[in-house]
Amino acid sequence: MNKAFRFTVHATAGNARLGEIAMPRGTVRTPAFMPVGTGGTVKAMYMDQVRDLGSDIILGNTYHLMLRPGAERVAGLGGLHDFARWPWPILTDSGGFQVMSLSALRKISEKGVTFRSHVDGAVHEMSPERSIEIQHLLDSDIQMQLDECVALPADEDAIRKAMELSLRWAERCKAAFGDQPGKAMFGIVQGGDKPALREQSAVALKALDLKGYAVGGLAVGEPQEVMLAMLETVCPLLPAEKPRYLMGVGTPDDILKSVARGIDMFDCVMPTRAGRHGLAYTRRGKINLKNARHADDPRPLDEESDCPASRDYSRAYLHHLVKSGEALGGMLLTWNNLAYYQSLMADIRGAIGQGRFGDRSAEISESWARGDLAPI
Repeated sequence: MNKAFRFTVHATAGNARLGEIAMPRGTVRTPAFMPVGTGGTVKAMYMDQVRDLGSDIILGNTYHLMLRPGAERVAGLGGLHDFARWPWPILTDSGGFQVMSLSALRKISEKGVTFRSHVDGAVHEMSPERSIEIQHLLDSDIQMQLDECVALPADEDAIRKAMELSLRWAERCKAAFGDQPGKAMFGIVQGGDKPALREQSAVALKALDLKGYAVGGLAVGEPQEVMLAMLETVCPLLPAEKPRYLMGVGTPDDILKSVARGIDMFDCVMPTRAGRHGLAYTRRGKINLKNARHADDPRPLDEESDCPASRDYSRAYLHHLVKSGEALGGMLLTWNNLAYYQSLMADIRGAIGQGRFGDRSAEISESWARGDLAPI
């Protein structure tokens, strides 16, 4: 069994990279999409399904798991892998984004964040050290630093202060992480939509010589072109031999364009959340199953898909399930969406390996543009 954490780039196409992350619990093929298992479950999916679709790694969330069922309880039950029946790699978010976005009351200081739980109103403290401790108790394979994420648009002074605080917290997280063989702690580049602040953050984090680097604070309200401009600023400054992770992104189009700028890892709730609300992602683009025009449509979402949810159920039936509020509707559409996301990632990896990523990206985008009524 591999005992080390290693990232290898096997091929490039422009700035796009084909690689893999080797860890004791398994190998992650990159570019990779990580389904979000916020509270120890990928919503509306069995873990066996998630794995069968091609997922090498999933994401768990420190904030949610510390509140329910509690990190110490999960540790006592064998860690998150045993608890959730997922023996392969897991990345845990630090909880910082959820503290900032979900907490009814929060106070940020140099020490950390004091916040009131959105579940029961109880007061908790989250320091950089406590965040890493919780992630260690969960026994995750990739652990994220605690950071302060500012929603955009925001005042430049507020963005600077949050970025500088996040850098100081990164140093404390690195010290708290210590030496965990086969595991990694990633730093998070902040700086909002200000290129100079992004550069400052990336350069300072690079000096910490971490095992991987994330770009945070994007897809939080800014236009796509701003996000891509920040990636064009940040990615060339990060070590080429380390994985790059764009947090909380995104749509299939976001992913395609971010891979082209050098990103290796993604996570987003979009495919699972959209599935629960009647929206399917396919090779033909997005399909809203709530629309009445699907009521008499006998076609499946994608007759060529390997996924039964995409191939074997008519749009008319899926429309009926969604309009009727049946749980099966959300389950089938989530299954379809994660299948599409993982097939997209496999397509991207294959295109990079074949040296035709640019051409394939154009073909994929054209297929989305043609829409769901056009034959493929």
